[in-house]
Amino acid sequence: MTFLNILILAIIQGLAELLPVSSSAHVIMAEKILGLDPSAPDMTLLLVMLHTGTMFAVIVHFWRSWRETYFSSTAAFKHNALRIILATMMTGIVGLILLHLIKKFYASDASTFEIESLFSNSKLIASGLVAAGILIIVSSRIKESHSKELSLFQSMTIGIVQGLCLPFRGFSRSGATISTGLSLGVARKTAEEFSFALAVVLTPVVIIKEFVRVYQNGPTAYPAGMLSSILLPSLLGMVFSFIAGLLALRWLAGWLEHGKWHLFGGYCIFAACVVLWIG
Repeated sequence: MTFLNILILAIIQGLAELLPVSSSAHVIMAEKILGLDPSAPDMTLLLVMLHTGTMFAVIVHFWRSWRETYFSSTAAFKHNALRIILATMMTGIVGLILLHLIKKFYASDASTFEIESLFSNSKLIASGLVAAGILIIVSSRIKESHSKELSLFQSMTIGIVQGLCLPFRGFSRSGATISTGLSLGVARKTAEEFSFALAVVLTPVVIIKEFVRVYQNGPTAYPAGMLSSILLPSLLGMVFSFIAGLLALRWLAGWLEHGKWHLFGGYCIFAACVVLWIG
């Protein structure tokens, strides 16, 4: 993998991960265009580090507002922590149910089936992008609420929708969760903060899962000296994705707060057409 490949993937991951346009869809298409093998050891480690970079970007960007909202008092912390925990629980439940259903009705051999085998399916990616695009456009037409408090029902509903995003590349997690919040009458800034608070809880689980896969591959995938040779490029990719992520979050906040949210929906539908064209 060349330095240019790392730079391209890091920028795509950093921007698309934190904009409501599905980073997974963009990264998968970029891998196809660049002729990269997503199952290659260096790609696996790189993608883990790119996710880590964007997670740090979220923490840095939102830390001040989270400190004022979630950590302003013990009562505020308990209030918001309960909602994040409930939403995350609903995400896990829905995600596991979906995985079971997909294995039951889609996989020919459920014992050896891995959900990752669906990730490169262009039709599924395009369908996810269209679904996210429609949800974003519909939510943008709902009159903005000034409710800064999330109810338990709103939190759990957002968690359920986040769970629906997990198995499907193209169905943007941030786009779906923020749009759901807006549709339920949550203020734009509150919906954005809550969506990315959920991301900070969920992302480490994804990172750990991928690191376990890297570890289990062991010496067969990483012969002596290879791990150290691909670690530095992966760390470099993490830095680039961190910077791109910070820029993306500023862009997102500006468009969300200035009534341009629907443009992301239009882009998702356009991207779906491109995905089908690339195949």
